[in-house]
Amino acid sequence: MEYILIIISAILVNNIVLNQFLGVCPFLGVSKKIETAIGMTGAVAFVMVLATVVTFLIQYYILNPLNIAYLQTISFILVIAALVQLVEIVLKKVSPSLYQALGVFLPLITTNCAILGVAILVIQKEFNLMQGVIYAFSNALGFGLALIIFAGLREHLDLQQVPKGLKGVPIALITAGILAMAFMGFSGIV
Repeated sequence: MEYILIIISAILVNNIVLNQFLGVCPFLGVSKKIETAIGMTGAVAFVMVLATVVTFLIQYYILNPLNIAYLQTISFILVIAALVQLVEIVLKKVSPSLYQALGVFLPLITTNCAILGVAILVIQKEFNLMQGVIYAFSNALGFGLALIIFAGLREHLDLQQVPKGLKGVPIALITAGILAMAFMGFSGIV
């Protein structure tokens, strides 16, 4: 039951983008097409889960025993940067079209505060490794859900007649706000 609560809470109730406002840059930048949103979701999920495992191990087997937990943020950032480079190399070889579609946003995963935020939250919430992995994967699913819904809404908005002053970023921000309010409806579940 504990794992189900973690999953529902991370995906719907405390959505990393719409409730905690982490990862907003790729949320707004990669949400113009559903295909790129799905690709970004996969890349973020892979990096988020892998980063959570590696940072968890670093925290509990290196930083805490050596009493250098104050180096948590910098060491986590270095781990995430290395993992993003790994994902970039793999995507370039496996799916060049997705690599091209993601463009500049793939390196932005390095500075995606959602990934760093989840890694730090796993430590702060004192999750064990299994809970941390489930929490990270659920947050990645929540990020992906919000991103894909938002991309679908933006694609639909491109087909509508929007007033000139609201075209582009303004209508996207209004839509994101309405989507965040819709996700607030889940707050009584957990």
